[in-house]
Amino acid sequence: MPQLLLELFSEEIPARMQQGAARDLERMVSEKLKAAGLSWDALNVFAGPRRLTLVIDGLPSATPDRSEELKGPRANAPEQALEGFLRKTGLTKDQLTERDGVFFAVIEQKGRATADIIPETVDAIVRAFPWPKSMRWGSGTLRWIRPLKRILCLFDGEVVPFDIDGIQSDAITEGHRFLGKGAPIAVNDFADYRRKLEADYVLLDVADRKLKILDAAKAVTSAKGLALVDDDGLLDEVAGLAEWPTPILGDMDPQFLSLPPEVVRLSMKVHQKYFAVRDPSKHGLAPNFVVVANVEASDGGAALAAGNSRVLSARLNDARFFWDEDLKTGFDAWSQKLSGVTFHAKLGTLAERVDRIAALAREIAPLVGADADQAERAARLAKADLASGMVGEFPELQGIMGGYYARAAGEPDAVADAVRDHYKPQGPADTVPTAPVTVAVALADKLDTLVGFFAIDEKPTGSKDPYALRRAALGVIRLVLENGVRAPLGAVMIDGVFGLTNVSRTLDVLHRFEDGGVSTSGVRSSADLRDEKVVGLSLINGGELAGPTTISGDLVAFFADRLKVLLRDQGQRHDLVDAVFALGDDDLVRIVRRVEALAAFLATDDGANLLAGSKRAANILKAEEKKGPLPTGAVATGLANQPEAETALAFATAAAATAVDTALDAEDFAAAMTALARLRAPVDAFFTDVLVNSDVPAERDNRLKLLGQVRDVMGRVADFGLIAG
Repeated sequence: MPQLLLELFSEEIPARMQQGAARDLERMVSEKLKAAGLSWDALNVFAGPRRLTLVIDGLPSATPDRSEELKGPRANAPEQALEGFLRKTGLTKDQLTERDGVFFAVIEQKGRATADIIPETVDAIVRAFPWPKSMRWGSGTLRWIRPLKRILCLFDGEVVPFDIDGIQSDAITEGHRFLGKGAPIAVNDFADYRRKLEADYVLLDVADRKLKILDAAKAVTSAKGLALVDDDGLLDEVAGLAEWPTPILGDMDPQFLSLPPEVVRLSMKVHQKYFAVRDPSKHGLAPNFVVVANVEASDGGAALAAGNSRVLSARLNDARFFWDEDLKTGFDAWSQKLSGVTFHAKLGTLAERVDRIAALAREIAPLVGADADQAERAARLAKADLASGMVGEFPELQGIMGGYYARAAGEPDAVADAVRDHYKPQGPADTVPTAPVTVAVALADKLDTLVGFFAIDEKPTGSKDPYALRRAALGVIRLVLENGVRAPLGAVMIDGVFGLTNVSRTLDVLHRFEDGGVSTSGVRSSADLRDEKVVGLSLINGGELAGPTTISGDLVAFFADRLKVLLRDQGQRHDLVDAVFALGDDDLVRIVRRVEALAAFLATDDGANLLAGSKRAANILKAEEKKGPLPTGAVATGLANQPEAETALAFATAAAATAVDTALDAEDFAAAMTALARLRAPVDAFFTDVLVNSDVPAERDNRLKLLGQVRDVMGRVADFGLIAG
């Protein structure tokens, strides 16, 4: 079947936009052609520095004929209804078909040649293409990321003729800007197009460009006994900068290796797009770099390497200046600067935020086995590097530079490491700190962020999360779970963030906004603080008062949602998380253990059958509750004519209650599930042999009491009513 080949050739497309543009082109073409009634065998898109290319194989030469039947008004409907239907269909009354007193219209639509559909499709896509930024050039109205130069469009080996703002479609493309022959290249189909481009020094597929970069970069480094420092993000970027990438090994002044390696790598990456190089026989970086050129130099790249080395030296000299100046300045001056930096209009300055984090880190420290003094000290230094020259130049190094500066200032390793790593984990792929002081500061930082923004009602909504609160919550969860932190979230939030140590600092910030920006003076007494803690932190927000209990409840629910996402990604069911959270437990470690044990239990026959039995019991009790209060008290056994299954379930339930309570006290959730499993057979026998709604009131009441006890025992492990199945 015919093939469609489309190339949109322009001036340079920014590397960061190329893959997004390829996805948009694929989506838009697919939508347009499907809407026209076309299908195909395979569709591929390619993006590079100067071209977007699309090839579709197996595209039919025409759309199929279509016949559509539309139901109209009844034959006795008002004349206006019939006239409207005729206008809609474009038919006359005698062309309609009447069946069972209803008019029907049969619309026959002849297929269209695909070659006629392509021009209007390409025109619409080019004019509506969603570039993040675009420009207009000359006197035309067309907008594109950079001036559009050519449109190559072939269908079944023939040019599809059309014109977009003076750009005439043809079968011509261009090769490499510098290495190519410089003459237009005529092509017949995609295979010919790809072969001729590669012969003219253009690798069409980004995967081929990446492979060429990696292979050549590793070759030039290994030839000198060195190794490339992997950087997937940089590889993606440089693969979009060169049509014929040629890695070249360059040298840099070894004196720059005295700078932190992160500074050297970031200077190379951000400003110059160079790969760092390391010496496998030594620790740290080597005094070299790899630059990816877009040419094959006749001297093997020596001149290019020398020129890039001079440019890199200038960049690293700037970095060394910031490093030296920052070492002279120090933490005291930076901390003072934070007093003039607003964290959020309703949450005060960065200095006030540091005070809150420091107080909270001290309170969290005993929970994670950290030294309280070191935790508070690290928290007070953690944000200081935001005012440093190096972080001002390289914001990506916040925390990292603080760790270097803290170590240079003689701070203990535990403090320096906490300053360096307190932002972690910043994403699902990031590592989780395990050092106790770091864990304390990282938790304090994230909890202060969450509580603060929840207090001013800046919660995530839908897909919007401008303050990355979902990421902060996931960070707290991972810190708690992977370090086995045994602390209920509600207690940490109320008695930690809103505890007496911290509440005075928080109130100072919040009262300033209540008082119209005028800070209240004086130190409040402990009694005042306790009163304010009970009443709630009075935060003016649209006339509503946000108290710690309300905020804590909202946050626990927020954490439950985040935990469900995390466990779902690990293969757990979200309804099991709901079933455990319904118990009111907010110890994340215990919750996850419960969920894991519950999932294992429900995967067994005993678990699945007991779940069905519990739901049957719950439904019976729910129906009876609508009639009036359920009977209470002890379940009687040994009654005259009492079924054996009823007696057996009563004794089994009592035994299970004791075993479940013992297991839960020891947090042996597997044992608790085993105890529940022993109820499976008695419950099955009870529902088989016993009529709950007996005509004898005493029998009915006793059996309802028994089902209530079964529900109660199972409810100590989880709310089985929230479990699907």
